Amino acid sequence: MSAPIMSARTWALLVLLATLWGGSFFLSKLALAEVPPFTIVGTRAVVAAIFLGGLLPLLGLPFPRGRVLWGHLFVLGVLNNTVPFGLIVWGQQYISAGLSALLNGTTPLFTVLLAHLLTHDEKLNPAKVGGILLGLAGVGVLVGPGALAGIGQGIAGELAVLGAALSYGLAALYYRRVRTVPAGTIAFGQLLWCAVLMMPLSFMFEQPWTLRPGPASIGAILLLGIACTSLAYFIYFRLLRIAGPTNASLVTQLNPVMAMLLGFMFLGEVPGWNAYVALALIVAGFTLVDGRILRRQRPSTSD
Repeated sequence: MSAPIMSARTWALLVLLATLWGGSFFLSKLALAEVPPFTIVGTRAVVAAIFLGGLLPLLGLPFPRGRVLWGHLFVLGVLNNTVPFGLIVWGQQYISAGLSALLNGTTPLFTVLLAHLLTHDEKLNPAKVGGILLGLAGVGVLVGPGALAGIGQGIAGELAVLGAALSYGLAALYYRRVRTVPAGTIAFGQLLWCAVLMMPLSFMFEQPWTLRPGPASIGAILLLGIACTSLAYFIYFRLLRIAGPTNASLVTQLNPVMAMLLGFMFLGEVPGWNAYVALALIVAGFTLVDGRILRRQRPSTSD
């Protein structure tokens, strides 16, 4: 068997998720002007956990219960938030944002390889691998050749971002252990653990009590926590349930496209020719991974 074919509703969720995570690039950049990285990540997780904690009762969803479930959510909080967020922030000290986006786009490759090794229902096939490579090529075209200019020079940073992509892939597969738990419950528990793990790092290395951020930075962090984290992970875990790890991980290749579109819509940043080529490659890659066309049967003919 292979990953399920994605319905129109699933594609809509994927695009919405990519829009939220694509927008996080702008908000993070705005917040970084006055707030250091670990404090942003930790506060983002705190805001997200508080927001989801208030939302769960309104939606009639349960809070996590039991040591076993909290243990699984701890692992997800480490693999899906604490480790990749920390590695990406650390790695971007040594490599460009474009190269970071390109390397983060390898998440589906790690996911499909891990799924082939560790699951029985998402095995490798030529179309799936070819589609992911096409999507990765699209991300490369979008960020441009300049992103590759310093490749190899910041090898530690490159390995850190690749490690983050691997961690995301592992988290997508580990999700299977809690797939019967409501998406909102999983997102709340994971983000609460991330807050517990990240805030001590903020206090140790960045002394956040000395900061005096302005309204723009505070607003950016609030939006990061509410929209780009709590709501985004709510959607992400829903996607994992209905689309599988491989399909859900494709969002990392769509994120830069949505960031580009948001820049065009709200900042007046006109995309160049490479953006359209990149979009075509990514859409073609997604079509191959989805497999709808390849699985379509030819009309039978009567004798």
